[in-house]
Amino acid sequence: MMNPPIRIRQNLPVMMLGLVAVALLAAIYFLPTWWVALKAPNYPPEAFPDGVRIHFHMNGVFNGCQKIESTEIHEDQALDCVHEMDTINHYVGMYPIAAGGVIERAFSPFLISMLGVMVIGFACSQRPLRVGIMGVGFAAIIGWMGMTFFSAGGLKYQNTGYVESLITSMDQEAGSEEAEPEPTGIVARLKAEMAAVEARERGETAAPAAKDRSQSSAKTDYINSLRVTYQKDRERRGANAVPEWAGSGHQVLLWHYEKSLGRYFNNPVEIRPLVSAMNIASYVVFFGIIAAMLVLLFGALRGKGPFYWLLAAVPALLPVFFIIDYSAWLWWYGHRLNDMGAFTVKPFMPTVFGDGKVAQFSTHSYPYWGFGVMLVLSVVIALMVVLRRKQLNRSAGG
Repeated sequence: MMNPPIRIRQNLPVMMLGLVAVALLAAIYFLPTWWVALKAPNYPPEAFPDGVRIHFHMNGVFNGCQKIESTEIHEDQALDCVHEMDTINHYVGMYPIAAGGVIERAFSPFLISMLGVMVIGFACSQRPLRVGIMGVGFAAIIGWMGMTFFSAGGLKYQNTGYVESLITSMDQEAGSEEAEPEPTGIVARLKAEMAAVEARERGETAAPAAKDRSQSSAKTDYINSLRVTYQKDRERRGANAVPEWAGSGHQVLLWHYEKSLGRYFNNPVEIRPLVSAMNIASYVVFFGIIAAMLVLLFGALRGKGPFYWLLAAVPALLPVFFIIDYSAWLWWYGHRLNDMGAFTVKPFMPTVFGDGKVAQFSTHSYPYWGFGVMLVLSVVIALMVVLRRKQLNRSAGG
């Protein structure tokens, strides 16, 4: 058997690659992974140079439209193309974007953290250290996940981007105390821009934009907005129909999902079964993650076999998992069309990759920076696997 210092020196490249992989996972979480755009003659390139464009992140879907600055158009902020795409899609009966990937977005910080712990565990060649790191890491994630989903006020343990996406998908500004605020789609934005132009021509100063906030205070504003909207919704529907605000991640997830489904097609008979299924799915995923952690700890303890190699295989296959999940949700959107849509179309599969055509709209769907980083992550982990196999072969030969 090789002595510990030699093993540490031989394992150093794997450890360094493991640190690189963890850094890549952190970048993946914050980078846009995929983008989708709709283009049509009624969305001229002067106002929509990239069409009606949205960006998919791990924790939500965000505006992909740019702020326009020209002699004809001046914008204090970019038009919100998430709302614009929702408006376009609902005419054919498609549910809002926020109705998809509900579980994935809510659990994304815990899953990415879990993948990071798996990579670090795989990088450790010494069994006691590997099991210790993974045990502590998994325990911390379970505690964080439990506090977020089931404790009162647990939503504050979520990341700011996720909470922001809940607010913006409801077409509501942070800090607003209106349960049903006025839409902020393209018509409202264009009216605001025309008013701003007239004000400048009269020599008046336009109203200042919302003040910049730190991440912490912004998240507090977002949560307060959700709380106010929830309470007004409870007053409107009746105290017996909606429980008191607890602010847990689980409560907000189900309530926001129900609101998203009913935003354009408020049919409780159709919505209630979907919310009930999502409730069951949230518990299945929560306890499924814990079960998966136990299996992975068993593999880490053995240091060989299929459960051990899962520590590297699962993070390396992240691009494949993303494509499968993304494609499945696109299929759901195109095949779960509501009869209350203004136009009747046959169920269809939206474009997953490349260019397509739906009615007068051309559709464009392509990977973005985050997906490229996923591919780099796969290569880095593949190198770790090759080096680890060589180590194991040398140990067996020695």
